[in-house]
Order: sequence, then C-alpha cells, then structure tokens
Amino acid sequence: MPALKDTQNERDDRRLPIDRVGVKDVRFPLRIRDRDQATQHTVATVNMAVDLPHHYKGTHMSRFLEVLHAHGRELTVSSIAAMPQELMTRLHAQKAHVEMRFPYFRAKRAPVTKAEGLLDYGVVFEVNAEGEAIDYVVTVEVPVATLCPCSKAISERGAHNQRGLVTLSVRFRQPIWIEDLIELVESSASCELYSVLKRPDEKAVTERAYDNPVFVEDLVRNVAMKAGAHKLIKWFRVEAVNYESIHNHNAWAVIERRVTRGTEGQQEGV
Repeated sequence: MPALKDTQNERDDRRLPIDRVGVKDVRFPLRIRDRDQATQHTVATVNMAVDLPHHYKGTHMSRFLEVLHAHGRELTVSSIAAMPQELMTRLHAQKAHVEMRFPYFRAKRAPVTKAEGLLDYGVVFEVNAEGEAIDYVVTVEVPVATLCPCSKAISERGAHNQRGLVTLSVRFRQPIWIEDLIELVESSASCELYSVLKRPDEKAVTERAYDNPVFVEDLVRNVAMKAGAHKLIKWFRVEAVNYESIHNHNAWAVIERRVTRGTEGQQEGV
C-alpha cells in the first residue's frame, strides 16, 4: 500500500499555538472505588486534549482514542491519572488534559422509616499535566435543601425553602473518598436530600430544615470551614446556587482557598 499523506503534520504559517485540542464527550465505562460497597460501575463522559505548537497544522485525533482504549474496556482511577503523560508522549505535546464526568450513586435510608433509595451525585475527575508536573482535581456536585433565615425571622407561619446545588472541587494531599466530600457538603446545608421519603420522613426533614436555616452565604462558609479543617485537603473551591422558590432569580456564592498547615485551620485566599 502506498504511503498516505499525513496532513496533520504539515506546517502552519499563521503562528497561532492552540491551548487545547482533542476529543470531547466520549462515553466510556468506569470502575470507581466505593467506600460503602467497595466498587461501583458507572459511565463517564470523557474529554481529552493536548496543546498544539503554532507550526503544526493539526493533531492526531485517533491517538486520543488509542490511549483511552489501551486501558481496556473499563477505566480505574490509576489509569485516569496515567493518561496525560501517555498523551504527551504519543502526541509530542508539552501539556495534556483529561476530564472524566460521571454520575455516582449512593444508597440512602430515610431518617425515620429507613426506607432505602438511590441518590445520584455528579463527580468530575480532572487531571492536567505539564512536563513532569501533575495536577489532580476532584469535584462533587451535591444537591441540598436550604431554608431562608430571613423568611423564618419575619414570617408568622413557615419559611420559604428550596433545593440548592453545591459544587465542591478539591486538591488533596492523599486520596480522599467521594463519600467524605458528599457528607461534608450535606452536613453544611439546612437538610440533605433523599430519594424515598414516607410521611414520617417528610415531617422529620421539614422540621430539620426549619431548625437549621442557612443563607447561600452560610452554606459556602460552612463548607469552606469544614474543607479548610480537613487534613487531606490542600485547596478547595466551593460554589453554591440556591434555586429560589419565591424569587425570579437564583442566589449564588463562591469561596476559593489554598489551605496551609502552619497554623491550625489557616486558609489563604486565591
């Protein structure tokens, strides 16, 4: 067979390097360690990219899929961590980016009747490499319930409440359980969410939220205090959105910090 023309390797004269180029939204099976059940199987949506020097016309898209499939029919955390270095080697790049986004399920029992149901959370693994340096960030997306302190203070009957979504991203000193991050967030809200609730459970969670009102500002501060005190976390970013039930807008707050250990609980702003 005659040699085929390699257009990607042709020279480009526009002198514009590309920050990231690759493949996006590839679905692939993933096996993840589960604190509760040892192992959990899910499906990840995968993004993979490298940088491209200005003098190359294009990258070799097929090599991204070759690296992905080289790890077999199922990914693990260790194989994800190795991929950026493999991409840099295969594509002669200086930087590489791998992102895995997937649903993560936990079995939760209702607080009174103990009825069990599955609740899903969003999880993202993001690994960036530049030379020998590796940056690993884990993100959890945790739905919660919040009750407005102001509404409770001024109303004779009840208080408005709503669902919220907390997104917590962390860099860590040692591997940390996804469940630990989820529980850290849930304990910072007015009340956690459940999949199955009977009437006694509804009474319990409604009263729990009423007894623990939080603004969106309280929510991010509560998470930040606990993340900053966690011995394994060295950086975090917490974002909370309350999907307001009586306003035509959402409430939103963000805190990002580096965590140092020279002083107990010390946090540095970013």
